[in-house]
Amino acid sequence: MARPWNFSAGPSVLPEAVLKRAAEEMLDWHGSGMSVMEMSHRGKQFIQICDEAEADLRTLLSIPEEYGVVFMQGGATAENAIVPMNLINLRGTKSADYVLTGQWSRKSFKEAQRYGDVQVAAASDSATVLGGVEQAAWTWVPQARDWHVRPESAYVHLCSNETIGGVEFVDWPELASLGAPDTELVVDASSHFLSRPMDVSRAGLIYAGAQKNAGPAGVTVVIVRKDLLGHALPICPSAFDYANVVEARSSFNTPPTYGIYMLGLVCKWLLAQGGVAAIEQANIAKADLLYSYLDGTSFYRNPVEKSVRSRMNVPFVLRDASLDAAFLAGAQEAGLMQLKGHKSVGGMRASIYNALPIEGVRALISYMQEFERRHG
Repeated sequence: MARPWNFSAGPSVLPEAVLKRAAEEMLDWHGSGMSVMEMSHRGKQFIQICDEAEADLRTLLSIPEEYGVVFMQGGATAENAIVPMNLINLRGTKSADYVLTGQWSRKSFKEAQRYGDVQVAAASDSATVLGGVEQAAWTWVPQARDWHVRPESAYVHLCSNETIGGVEFVDWPELASLGAPDTELVVDASSHFLSRPMDVSRAGLIYAGAQKNAGPAGVTVVIVRKDLLGHALPICPSAFDYANVVEARSSFNTPPTYGIYMLGLVCKWLLAQGGVAAIEQANIAKADLLYSYLDGTSFYRNPVEKSVRSRMNVPFVLRDASLDAAFLAGAQEAGLMQLKGHKSVGGMRASIYNALPIEGVRALISYMQEFERRHG
C-alpha cells in the first residue's frame, strides 16, 4: 500500500530508507544476535552506535570540539527546566532573560520562572505594523535592537522556530552588541534542527527534540559549550546535570537507546543526501512552492510576516472557517495526513520536514486547488 503524505508537526515523518534499514536490523544488529532494543547501554555494540551518532551529528553541524554533545530524555519540554537548573547561576545572580515569539517560548519562560529572576527581554504578544502590513500577535519577531537584555543575566533564551505559529528566525544576535557581553545565548532549535546550517559557536547551548528532523520521539539533543558545565543548582537531579551527562557520554543513566540508534540512522541518511547544506536547498524549494501558492490565492492565507516565515511549519487558514472540517476530511481521503492546526490557533498546518519530499507538497497544493475550485 502506498504511504500517505504525512504533514504531522511531530512526531513527524521519517525517511523511508531509515525505516527500511531499521526494519532489516530489528532482530539482529550487524550479526550481534540482538536487537538494538535488547543491548546493554554499556556494551561495545551500543557504545559504537552512540559514538557514531555523535560523530555524524558533529560532522553535519560542524560542532566545535569545545562543545559537548549529549542525548537526553524528556523532550524539549524537560529542557525548559533543565536549562535554568544548569545555567541560571552561571554568574551568581540567578537571573535570565527570555525572548517570547510564540507558544513554545512562552512555556519555556513560564517554567524557568521557578528557578530564579527570569524576565522578558522582548515579546511579539501584541499586534504591530511592519512594512505597512498589520501583523497579529505571535506572527512576527522583535528586532534584536529592541531586546532588553540585562547585563547581569546568565543567559538569553529564544526559540528559533515556533512549531505552532510558524515563525522562524536564524539571525541570532551577538549579545555584546546588546550590552551583555558575558551573557550566553540559549536556543531551542527543535523544529528546524538539521534542516539548515547553524553556527553553533554563536550560542552557549542549543537543544532540540529529535522528533521533527532528527529521529523519533524520546531523544533530546543538547549541544553545550564545556566551560558552562559545573554550575548546576543544588536542586538539579544528578541525571539532569549536564556535567555528569557530558562526562558519561550520554550514559550517566540508561539513555533512550533505540531512539539514539534511529537518530544515528537519520544522520547517516542526511550525510548521504549531501549534508545539511544540501537538505536546506530541498527545504527552500518546498517552502517556496507552498508559500507561492498561498500568496497567489485569496481562498487561503498564511498569517506570518514574510521575513520570518518558517520553512518547516506552514500554518494557513481558509477564508471561510466553516469549511475547515470539509477540507480536513477531503485531505484525509486524498492521503494527506495530519493537516489540522494546533488547537490554540486553529486552521491548518503543513509541517514539511526534511523527510517529506517535494512531491508531497505538490500533492497538497493540487488538493488545495481542487478544493478551492469546488468551494471558492
